[in-house]
Amino acid sequence: MPWCDPCAKFYSPNAANVDGTCPVCETALDAPDTVVERNTVPWHFWVLVACASIYLGWRAIQGFIALIGAF
Repeated sequence: MPWCDPCAKFYSPNAANVDGTCPVCETALDAPDTVVERNTVPWHFWVLVACASIYLGWRAIQGFIALIGAF
């Protein structure tokens, strides 16, 4: 978002003038460099998913054994 130092205010790109100046004080707006980062899933999330899958799979097997043993 463009920042105006004299006004100490952020402006949306649509609120700024066409030439990139502040609509109030007419100074040039400082637009920060936008860095596009890939949103990657951290490795420990996949460890959690694997552990939860193993746990739920084992509980499903125990449930089937309990059902078979009930008959």
